[in-house]
Amino acid sequence: MNELTIKRLQSRDEIVEAYPIMKQLRTHLDEVTYLELVYEAQEKDCYQLFALKSEGEIVAVIGFKPMITLYYGRFIWVCDLVTDTTKRSSGYGEKLLIYVHEWAKENSYESVALSSGLQRVDAHRFYEEKMDYDKVSYVFKKSL
Repeated sequence: MNELTIKRLQSRDEIVEAYPIMKQLRTHLDEVTYLELVYEAQEKDCYQLFALKSEGEIVAVIGFKPMITLYYGRFIWVCDLVTDTTKRSSGYGEKLLIYVHEWAKENSYESVALSSGLQRVDAHRFYEEKMDYDKVSYVFKKSL
């Protein structure tokens, strides 16, 4: 039987172990920059990184942070969600997102929000059709 576990990644070794999966989403990050950004986000933004393991192997990763804005109120922002490309459509992303939904409820947050790149059509279908997310806005960015 396939044993699935969700674990918060906190030690350097745990965070590094997740890098090959995260690299599939954040292709622009080398391992050193990835580690620096995770540590800084944990320290300054309460960023939390969790992995879903199947038979002891990381198959999906989610990173999120609690936020408060006037628009959303108290909510969780999902910064990163990726399933290993060889293991997609196995329900792993759904399991991690449901875990975050439960974490949010247990910690008195009202909603969960995320952005998804325009090119990620399959991800959009997953969020809207499978996970029942509403498309509520566009995200704009200006590089400085």
